[in-house]
Amino acid sequence: MAQGSESANVHSELNAKLKKKRKVAVVTGITGQDGSYLAEFLLAKGYEVHGVLRRSSSFNTGRIDHLYQNPQTHTEGNMKLHYGDLTDSTCLVKIINEVKPTEIYNLGAQSHVKISFDLAEYTANVDGVGTLRLLDAIKTCGLTNSVKFYQASTSELYGKVLEIPQKETTPFYPRSPYGAAKLYAYWIVVNFKEAYNMFAVNGILFNHESPRRGSNFVTRKISRSVAKIHLGQLESFSLGNLDSKRDWGHAKDYVEAMWLMLQQEEPEDFVIATGEVHSVREFVEKAFNHVGKTIVWEGKDEKEVGRCQETGVVHVKVDQKYFRPTEVDRCFLQCNLSLWWNV
Repeated sequence: MAQGSESANVHSELNAKLKKKRKVAVVTGITGQDGSYLAEFLLAKGYEVHGVLRRSSSFNTGRIDHLYQNPQTHTEGNMKLHYGDLTDSTCLVKIINEVKPTEIYNLGAQSHVKISFDLAEYTANVDGVGTLRLLDAIKTCGLTNSVKFYQASTSELYGKVLEIPQKETTPFYPRSPYGAAKLYAYWIVVNFKEAYNMFAVNGILFNHESPRRGSNFVTRKISRSVAKIHLGQLESFSLGNLDSKRDWGHAKDYVEAMWLMLQQEEPEDFVIATGEVHSVREFVEKAFNHVGKTIVWEGKDEKEVGRCQETGVVHVKVDQKYFRPTEVDRCFLQCNLSLWWNV
């Protein structure tokens, strides 16, 4: 009997170790900028990665094609894709119950702030209620005690700035349907953490960019347009508020911060930022300097233009249609950098 008891204990300890080593992540929004970098990062760390993919009539996996075991045939390896949508609770329950992940990263969203004014209801459904559906799916599957949950929150929560610099305890005042939807998501994550003792965290990320950023976001619009002008394919392009200031980091660094947040002993929300702000105007000037052009500004408000000092050609114009109905305040930011040294 003693030998049987010892054997059972050994197997129990072995199973516990195997369970502890199991690294399985579900990533919503895997085809986006952050999702693709996060998938790369997790695969490099030995995770099995399951991405939630919306059905589309056109191919929308361009950012992650290189992560297939065979990119030519889309043969899956340690990255597996599942059709699903944050507006469909049934499919979320099915995916989570089938995969039984150890970590979930909710990066899926309608993430364009200006477009959220035109698609306000859809943005609320996906960005706000979609987060609730995902959390509720975890509860339905009985995984509240075993899953670590990361919510992609945003600096847009601060909107009309009530404190400079902003930090984790700064009051929120969103200024867009996107920010308001993300505010609901933020508090429902807090609620589930406190109500069900879930390991659930909000990463309040300031702007982060990369070559994988969507072309209708201002940083990629500027960089792509300047490249086309340099190649003689374009003469000018239009922007909105040139004096908008943002804290821009690199997406590759920020996905590591997401992962680090789920490696903490206790769930805690963090602001992730560089601590530097730059204006859209400054971004334009730097981009043109990179191709040997100097931009000089003429005029005011919507009549302002950016003219090439060397050639006299107007390359940048201002168009009111790119202005937000309500703009976030100019702000200086503070990041809780202690996160980076805790792991």
